[in-house]
Amino acid sequence: MILEAVIGSHAYGLASAESDVDRRGVFVAPTEAFWRFDKPPTSVEGPDPEQLSWEVEHFCRLGLKSNPTVLETLVSPLVEVSTPLGEELRDLLPAFLSRYAVRSFTRATEMQLSRAGRNLKPKQLMHVVRLRLVGLNLLRTGVYDIAADRSLLKIRTSEMPWDEAVAWAHRLGDEIASAEGPLPEEPDRARVEDWLVSVRRRML
Repeated sequence: MILEAVIGSHAYGLASAESDVDRRGVFVAPTEAFWRFDKPPTSVEGPDPEQLSWEVEHFCRLGLKSNPTVLETLVSPLVEVSTPLGEELRDLLPAFLSRYAVRSFTRATEMQLSRAGRNLKPKQLMHVVRLRLVGLNLLRTGVYDIAADRSLLKIRTSEMPWDEAVAWAHRLGDEIASAEGPLPEEPDRARVEDWLVSVRRRML
């Protein structure tokens, strides 16, 4: 294990007494293990509830596809394990960030908003708004910051009217579509791959 962090509501600052503690980690399999027919697993669940760890190559592939959970693992303030390789991986964050990441977030939240009048729950709508706020800030500043204002909890508790929250989410989508900033169009795949190759060499 080179990196493990708590993600989700606890990392955002939106946890309640009922919130699960979600842990995500990254492990490195020995390079020689890939020479056999039976390859190492790409991910492993447990041993604790709500715990999942990815093999580093799979983690990098998901990061290049802008998987929000993977990116959160790199920026969570609640780090429980971080070896020197884990620190290198966290330092690699800028290579994963791009306008493609924001487009990916927007598509994911659009799928949820399409259910807004039917079976979307207040907690889900809160996270739609949260993720769009993260995406807009990322576009404008180039900084991936998952810390959230606790006023978002008003969506989950229904203190904010449903229609108002949905309208906010749509406004954020419009702002994202027109936002400018320092992000490149695509992630830096070559930089990530070079680092991964260096890890495989060091694990021989």
